[in-house]
Amino acid sequence: MNAPVPLLPSEEADACLRQAAASARRRYPKILHNPGDEFNRVVNFIMRDSYMQPHLHPGPEKIEKIHVMEGKMAVLFFDDLGVVTDFTVLEQGHTEFIAVPAFTWHTYVMLSEHVISYETMMGEYAPATWKAFAQWAPQENTPESAPYLQSLRDAALSRM
Repeated sequence: MNAPVPLLPSEEADACLRQAAASARRRYPKILHNPGDEFNRVVNFIMRDSYMQPHLHPGPEKIEKIHVMEGKMAVLFFDDLGVVTDFTVLEQGHTEFIAVPAFTWHTYVMLSEHVISYETMMGEYAPATWKAFAQWAPQENTPESAPYLQSLRDAALSRM
C-alpha cells in the first residue's frame, strides 16, 4: 500500500522541528495513523545528532518505505556482524525514496542539520514485535552512541 507524501504547512513543520530539537532523542514523530491500524504512516522530524540503534523489522510485511521531504540523510545497511554493506543517500530533488526490505539491518544518519521524512509500513504497531535491535551496536543515549554515530556518518561521507 502506498500513500501520497503529506503536505505540511511550514508553521507546523517548524513547530515539530522545535519539538525534535527539545527532545532527548533529538527527533519527533508526527503519527498520521490511528492506534491499531494495519497501515502505519508517520512524518519524522530528525536532528543531525539523533542516533537510532541499527535494527530490523521482523515480519515479511514490514517493508519500510522512506520518502525524504527536507534535508539529506543516508540509510545504511549492515550484515549480521555489523559491517556496513551498502547505503543510499536520500535528498530532496535527488533520490527521495527507498524501500527497506524486511529482515534487513539498517539505520539512518542525518547529513544535514535536520531531516523531515515520511515513512510507511504495513503491520499493526506492537512495541515488542515491531523491530529487533542489533546487539552489536550501542543502545541509544549511551556514552558509546555518539562516537558510533560519528563513525557511521564518516563511513557514509567517505563513500559518497
